[in-house]
Amino acid sequence: MNIAILSRRADLYSTRRLVEAATARGHKADVIDTLRCYMNITSNRPSIHYRGKELPAYDGVIPRIGASVTFYGAAVVRQLEMMHVFCVNGSTAITRARDKLRSLQLLSRKGIGLPITGFAHSLDEIKNLIEMVGGPPLVIKFLEGTQGIGVILVETAKAARSMIEAFLGLKVNILVQEYIREAGGADIRCFVVGKEVVATMRRQAKSPEEFRSNLHRGGSASTEEITPEERTMAIRAARIIGLHVAGVDIVRSNRGPLVIEVNASPGLEGIEKATGIDVAGKIIGFVEKSLAPARKHTRAQG
Repeated sequence: MNIAILSRRADLYSTRRLVEAATARGHKADVIDTLRCYMNITSNRPSIHYRGKELPAYDGVIPRIGASVTFYGAAVVRQLEMMHVFCVNGSTAITRARDKLRSLQLLSRKGIGLPITGFAHSLDEIKNLIEMVGGPPLVIKFLEGTQGIGVILVETAKAARSMIEAFLGLKVNILVQEYIREAGGADIRCFVVGKEVVATMRRQAKSPEEFRSNLHRGGSASTEEITPEERTMAIRAARIIGLHVAGVDIVRSNRGPLVIEVNASPGLEGIEKATGIDVAGKIIGFVEKSLAPARKHTRAQG
């Protein structure tokens, strides 16, 4: 198979591992810089050009779209979909996952357990908003933050009011969410590929003062067994958003597991090193399985 990996840099761990896994299975893998692609949008023959040439025909594409390039990256994936190229994660699913509010609303509608979350526009409703999520301490999240950036723990009602007023005054869209104290600064990353959880790890904040467990914020990772309920929840959450490859983050609360985020472009380094599982190989295996019927049909026609 000819596989394209949409990524800004070939030397990133996740990108490099996907190339290695594809090559080890006998496939050709090209790394395509998403922002260097440019599109010919036409009714008859839509195409994508790259570095002065039209992109060759690929059997499948693995999008590694960073949060900062979501809009353009989703447009590139959408163009590939118009060209009938199989994309591991589709453009609609990527944009759903990147919009925290939209993804939480979709999960809520399907009954997925979530932390109590508030969203408001008017400064007049701040007091009620804080009370609605259970009061302080509470968490404020930017709608488009990643890797723990734009996630703030607020300890008092006064500080919460001041911070929410400041962000709303600056026209910054935020969520206000209950703080799950009993989680102890830990969450569970479930790596979903297709219809199964292929690897799981526990992420722990680096200190009692730091509640964010993201590895980019200094958190540590270790292997973790999950319950059947957590496994089912992770798979359902990815499916609801429409993702075939996803990192589903779960916290354990006194009322059961709660999904805090569904990531459309989860990193491979932390989970592969923590678990020893070849997650990149699992992704390439999913591409093979997804394309097998089409390849079989092509051989039969030949």
